[in-house]
Order: sequence, then structure tokens, then C-alpha cells
Amino acid sequence: MGVAAIVVLAAREANLLDRLLVYFPVRTLDATPADLGMDYEDVYFETADGVTLHGWYVPGADDDVCVVWFHGNAGNIGHRVYNLALMHSRVGASVFLFDYRGYGRSEGSPSEPGLYLDAEAAVEQARLRCGVSDDGIVLFGRSLGGAVAVEMATRRPFRAVVVESAFTSVKEMARDSNRLISRFLPPFMVVKAKYDNLAKMPSVLSPVLIVHGDADRTVPHRMGLALYEAAPEPKSVHVVEGAGHDDVHVVGGEAYFEVLRGFVRGEGW
Repeated sequence: MGVAAIVVLAAREANLLDRLLVYFPVRTLDATPADLGMDYEDVYFETADGVTLHGWYVPGADDDVCVVWFHGNAGNIGHRVYNLALMHSRVGASVFLFDYRGYGRSEGSPSEPGLYLDAEAAVEQARLRCGVSDDGIVLFGRSLGGAVAVEMATRRPFRAVVVESAFTSVKEMARDSNRLISRFLPPFMVVKAKYDNLAKMPSVLSPVLIVHGDADRTVPHRMGLALYEAAPEPKSVHVVEGAGHDDVHVVGGEAYFEVLRGFVRGEGW
């Protein structure tokens, strides 16, 4: 084994390459729900391993359903405020949106096991804030957040799970990547995170909605379709024509929110 490979493996074990290649957190919150006229509650809560996280609880008109939102790998919840306002007004459910460890006002540093601990704590907070049981919880995960939602959905049944713009696995993403490091070393030697959604999808215990833009240049559209094929019934897929990775809710327009609204309410499954 060459010196370069040894250095890469050492960095991998310290999660250094994950932080460089997988997670892109931003600490400063540039906006809050109040900026768009939404009532909300700042929530600080603790994970099982003692990390303090920060999130927002936004009560909705439909108090029987609570959406727990797992965002993508970049930025923080402040970058989702406009999307949050659309979700809140068009879908009508209460929303609990939070930052993973290392993002925004949340303590710690991100890792795959850590994000799963964060998700467990967030689901518990959503239950408390919304006053619902698991059958009133909808898991909504976009991009990396889709992987977190899938993992949670394999652990116990929820009302539903929405997986948007998600990949099949980090390994497959690394193979598709043009990053120089992945040309010389196998993906498993580059990062520790696996986020193997394709392997987990058959074990999901809730109705699944897969959403993907067919012009996504970050996560290929075919990965979303592969996740749909692997998902158990009941399941549904919504392809947004012309949408990329981050603009599905914009390009999809009212039809996109109509699909979400119907799925959250159990229509069609």
C-alpha cells in the first residue's frame, strides 16, 4: 500500500474525508420562519449521546399530521425557510425542521451514526410538540436527508415517508463522482459513510413516496427510480419534469404540493 493510500485511510478513520466530501454545514442562520410571517418555536433538545441540537416547530392547520424534515448535506435550516413556508401553507401539516450535529446552532460534528441519533431525537421532539404518535408522523427527507429518513423508516412504522432527490448509496455516488480522489482509490477507502438506501429500502415499514427531478445532475434520476423499484408496497413515485436537484418544489409547482398533500393524508394507499 502506497503512502498516499495510508494517509487517506488514516483521514478516513478520523472522519476527516467525510467532512470534506459528504457534509457541508454552515453555522450562521440567515433567516427564520418569522421572516416569512410564520409562527414558530425555537427548540433545543438533546440526543442519546448528549449532543444538543436546534430546530424549529411550526404548528399547522392539520394537527393530526406532523412532518419531520431531514434536510440535505449543505447549509442549515435557515436556507430552507422559503421551502418551509410553501410546505406549511400548501400541505397544511405541522412541521418540525432541525439541524443535524455540526449544522447551524446544533453542537457536535456530523457522521452517519450521529445523524441517526439526531433523527431519533428529532422524531421524539416532534411527537411531543405535535402531540401525535408514530402514526401521525411523516418523515420527509431530501437528498442526504432521504437516507436519514429511510434509516428511520426501517426501525418502526410511521404514517408515511417521503424520499426526495435521494441517492442509492454513497458508494454509487462516489463511482459517479468526478472527484480526483475517487479515480485512484475505491469508494470504501475514501469515506466511512455508507448511507446504503438501496439495500435498506425493502425493509421500510411505511408507505413510501419517491420524488425526483428528471434533470437532476447531482443525483441521477435513475437512482430515484431504483429506490422506487426496491421499495415495498404501498409505494408511489412522482417525477418532476425539468427539475434539478434543489428546485423540485419550485419546478413542480402546485402539482408537486398536491401529490405531497394527498400522500400525507393517505390518499391512494
